[in-house]
Amino acid sequence: MKQLLSLVALWGLVGLYSVNAQDKNNDGKALFGDMTARHIGPALMSGRINDVEVHPTNNRIIYAGTAGGGVWKSNDAGSTFNPIFDDYCQSIGAVALDPNDPDNTIYVGTGETWTRNSVSLGDGLYKSIDGGANWKKLGFDKSERIANIIVNPKNAKEVYVAVLGALWGDSEERGVYKSLDAGETWKKLLYVNPKTGCADLIMDPIDPNVLYASMWEFRRTGWSFESGGDNSALYKSTDGGATWNKIHNGFPSGKLGRLGIAVAPSNPKVLYTVIEAEKDERKGLYRSDDAGNSWKQLNNDFGITVRPFYFSRIVVNPRDENVIVKGGLSGSISRDGGKTFKALGNMHSDIHDIAFSIKDSDIMYVGTDGGVYRSWDGGTNMEIVENLPLSQFYHISVDNETPYNVYGGLQDNGSWYGPSSSPGGVAARDWNSVGYGDGFRVLKHPTKNIIYSEMQGAENVWRIDVDRNLTKTIQPLPSKGIAKLRFNWNAPMAISVHQPDRFYMGSQFLHKSEDMGDTWKIISPDLTTNDPTKQAQEDSGGLSKDNSGAENHTTIFTIAESPLDGDVIWVGTDDGNVQVTQDGGKSWTNTVVNITGLPKNTWTYHIEASVFNKGTAYAVFEGHTQNDMHPYTYKTTDFGKTWKSIITADVVGIVRNIQEDYVNPDLLFLGTEFGLYITMDGGKNWKKFTNNMPSVAVHYIELQKETNDLVMGTHGRGVIIIDDISPLREINEEVLNKNVHFFASKPTVIHEESSFSGNFGTETQFVGRNKTKDAQIKYFLKKRHTFGKMNMEIQDMEGNTVIELGPGKSKGINIVNWNGKIKQPKIAKGKTFSFGGFTSPSVPAGSYKAVMTKGKETFEHTFELIYDTNSPLTAEEREFKNKTTMKMYDMTQELAYLVYELDEMITKSELDKNSKMAGKLIDLKETLVITTGDNYVGSAEPQLREKMADLYSKLADNYDKPTSSEVENLSIIAEKFEAAKLDFIKLKKKFKTKEPLDIMTFEEFLEHN
Repeated sequence: MKQLLSLVALWGLVGLYSVNAQDKNNDGKALFGDMTARHIGPALMSGRINDVEVHPTNNRIIYAGTAGGGVWKSNDAGSTFNPIFDDYCQSIGAVALDPNDPDNTIYVGTGETWTRNSVSLGDGLYKSIDGGANWKKLGFDKSERIANIIVNPKNAKEVYVAVLGALWGDSEERGVYKSLDAGETWKKLLYVNPKTGCADLIMDPIDPNVLYASMWEFRRTGWSFESGGDNSALYKSTDGGATWNKIHNGFPSGKLGRLGIAVAPSNPKVLYTVIEAEKDERKGLYRSDDAGNSWKQLNNDFGITVRPFYFSRIVVNPRDENVIVKGGLSGSISRDGGKTFKALGNMHSDIHDIAFSIKDSDIMYVGTDGGVYRSWDGGTNMEIVENLPLSQFYHISVDNETPYNVYGGLQDNGSWYGPSSSPGGVAARDWNSVGYGDGFRVLKHPTKNIIYSEMQGAENVWRIDVDRNLTKTIQPLPSKGIAKLRFNWNAPMAISVHQPDRFYMGSQFLHKSEDMGDTWKIISPDLTTNDPTKQAQEDSGGLSKDNSGAENHTTIFTIAESPLDGDVIWVGTDDGNVQVTQDGGKSWTNTVVNITGLPKNTWTYHIEASVFNKGTAYAVFEGHTQNDMHPYTYKTTDFGKTWKSIITADVVGIVRNIQEDYVNPDLLFLGTEFGLYITMDGGKNWKKFTNNMPSVAVHYIELQKETNDLVMGTHGRGVIIIDDISPLREINEEVLNKNVHFFASKPTVIHEESSFSGNFGTETQFVGRNKTKDAQIKYFLKKRHTFGKMNMEIQDMEGNTVIELGPGKSKGINIVNWNGKIKQPKIAKGKTFSFGGFTSPSVPAGSYKAVMTKGKETFEHTFELIYDTNSPLTAEEREFKNKTTMKMYDMTQELAYLVYELDEMITKSELDKNSKMAGKLIDLKETLVITTGDNYVGSAEPQLREKMADLYSKLADNYDKPTSSEVENLSIIAEKFEAAKLDFIKLKKKFKTKEPLDIMTFEEFLEHN
């Protein structure tokens, strides 16, 4: 019987966690409820742009398809952008507007097409018919990368798609496809082989039956890249794709690589292509003046031929066939038909796409590795779009400051750190640079104001003395008798939790320093497979050598020292080894042989050493470089002697990282290529977190211990934080079966700090949202509340109501914020606003109760408000401040009621035509409130209400005790108010009316809106 009950209970638990068969996104909204992610950027170092599109008739509408941050739309010519594709794959290959219906019909092809080693992947083609509000998937699930989409401008149902296809393996889903029913069904028109995809596709702007397609043979592995082959070619069709012919007259002989293609909108007979050829002198820009029948080489400058796999975009000015722009390291523009080029204006390097404004071709939009830039003068000068938070983090870390800082390295944008919250929000000015190049791990010394950062391949590893502004390079260097060091492009670093000055780095060996990198000792043998066939990086690139270091292989990739025992160290390699030492490096055991179900040599991407047991660790494996897109994550509890998979069918996407909770060992967080997954039962069931969390690649996760914040470094949307995940620790079988469960909470510090930091200069910038400083009442509802009353009030411990709040009624986790204040005082009515009256006073520190009434049931939760320990006030000073503030609060409301009574009496006197009494009442009112003027240039002399409210707001807003001047001013105001009350009493005695006034009581007045 006991076993049966356990099974029933477990079924209930699984029922809440598990994914519905029709819920393909495994959305956890029903469970996570009000827990919401917040984005802090940064945007001053943005991210790679894959495609820029301009609306064909409205030059103010711009779209940006990004490498890892989704699709963004601008309605103001690029001043600001907003995301429109967050629920779907964030790696974008192409965006296309239907020229027949450009305001509504949008196509998005996923999967970045600039095929560097760190690109993400796509999952198909999407379409919106309502301007991006809703999206429908149109297939191509296994396309991985879509290079272009074209809609016939004369027939909206005719759509072409160029599929580049898989980067890391063979794929049949490649080539040119056509639909005759607006994307409902597709026919493959041009296909070469499983290794050759369509890299570019264009349509003649006058004759939609004329198409040009660039087919590219390519392949990347974890240790090499091959661009080009016998099957790369440029094709032309004159019958809508039914038949195709190569158009190579004038092309170089031999193998070809990636070919970009462009047609001049003003003269479709003029074509440009950039060719990757076997011979360097035959590479470069070619032009045809007869629609592709013949070609002539015009230019093979370095700026034109550099890295063709990464820079092959050609764009022609829509008004001038001789003005062309070519993507490249800095971008090149020609105004003489391609004979000569000059660089575009100063901007971030690595130019991937260019778009001209439809009305003024001097206005250009440029997509780079650092975001979108605009030019108003034909590319001479460039300005960055400041509100695209597309930064691509590889790793992040946090410190223990208040507020804590987030550290991390970015793709092609260096290394940075910035605060998790900042006055006015986290702005560009809050971020600090601590490294150049491609940034990876950035680590803060546990006890000193020292920061470690690195650039690609451990080319430089820096130790930065922040206080002295001193920087020193400290990377391990080759030494006599030691083999050539092999550092991964993303070289691992780690700091010991046991010895703060101890610092680790990994090549093929594990290096240890006990003095912050000044001296190094190798404490391991070669921990990789040391496979020589994967160590020929100097030959990488195919037709164009490309040995950037990104293909360095058979290297250590992850290092994890046990937080419980400094002698237990885990090391994972990019060729699939999982090594562990239990004696500080004297001996090592490769435990990967004990893992079942894992393909050989699958990249060990991350190892997480447990905080609960020194024999427990989690290993994340990532096989996409072997064309294996399955998720792999394993757990061991015996130093790797046995491993168990904790991945279920709920998890979609390759896994990059795992974070173990510090309190509940069953609470785990998984970063995948398509977002964040959470389990509360040790991996038996996973839920996708989607509350303001896009389906972005989560490359690294940290848990800030003091705040319980989950901090994610994403490869496309910057730093994303879920504040205080502690409620998830409590969710278990018992909680899930309760109608209402209040979660425990830390005492909330009453916020008293203030600053004059505004948002000047950030009007067009991205500004990250701050963490709330409010007290949060968090509770779980088993079911959504739909019938009957439900309310919440905050009470003191004697049961007196402090304030009423609106409770959340949704199924799952609900969060109600309270700023620790009572409602604003009732202010006397006057001709103008009394701005001082808009201030709400804070309650004193202490214990409070959240009392929730749900139908006939009442639930209570006690929580604490505490003062900041850094406050200079004594307890006696605080008591004096609170009493004085509330005295003014009560006085303000009392005046409001007196004026209300006066108004009622004035109205009645005027109705009774008792002008004498009305005049006396008005005279008194004019001494109490302003009855003329306005709130600005026509300001009237302040009366008692303004003086009272102004002093009240000063007292309520100030952290400090009242000054002697304020106390004296209060006594003057109180004296005048007492005199006014006496005058009012005298008038009331003389006030006569035929019918008694219907006057609200003071209590009724305060409750009245």
